[in-house]
Amino acid sequence: MKKIIIITAAGKGSRMHSEIPKQFLLLGKQPVLMHTMMKFYRYDPDFEIRLVLPAAQFDHWKKLCDKYKFTIPHSIFPGGETRFHSVKNSLQEIDENSITGIHDGVRPLVDNHTISRCYETAGRKGNAIPVIGVSESLRKLENSANSIADRNQYRIVQTPQVFQSKILLKAYKTPYNPSFTDDASVVEHMGYSINLVAGDPANIKITTKTDLLTADTLIRVCP
Repeated sequence: MKKIIIITAAGKGSRMHSEIPKQFLLLGKQPVLMHTMMKFYRYDPDFEIRLVLPAAQFDHWKKLCDKYKFTIPHSIFPGGETRFHSVKNSLQEIDENSITGIHDGVRPLVDNHTISRCYETAGRKGNAIPVIGVSESLRKLENSANSIADRNQYRIVQTPQVFQSKILLKAYKTPYNPSFTDDASVVEHMGYSINLVAGDPANIKITTKTDLLTADTLIRVCP
């Protein structure tokens, strides 16, 4: 079955406090986004890669591809007001009989095992999202009070979030709802149960300068 990956890089990245969008910051010898796309291409060169960027960054991205001789085949779609709208923009002409994943452009350390688990499970069960356990203690806030929360009842969600395309296309026909925080929440809204698979603690999302330093260290160990 054909595999598609939508890589979203349309966010503003305000927490990075950088004039350069975080997906274009250098990680080693290439921008973060190129490392991310390379992970999926190396896993399977037949992946159809769809990149979502703000329309104003299209030209800059093409210049970066020329500068770094980045030739991995991909198509580009314009980002929207929210992640929901960005993903919806990228779903044009997707084959219902394929499997589609959505991955954060600033998660450049996703490994083959995570990709494989997500796509294989989605192929069998309709969807799959990678999660990891919570290692820190949690407290629940209720008005002015707070109480201990059982961390064993919670999981941290990562990407890629993967779905049989017919399910994803159906889900994204629903009107936007502010409660949609990721793609799984959109699909869940349609009445589907979400399947959890093991993620990877190294599959971090780069949102701060500390994250970038961490990713730089990890990528030297596991390029």
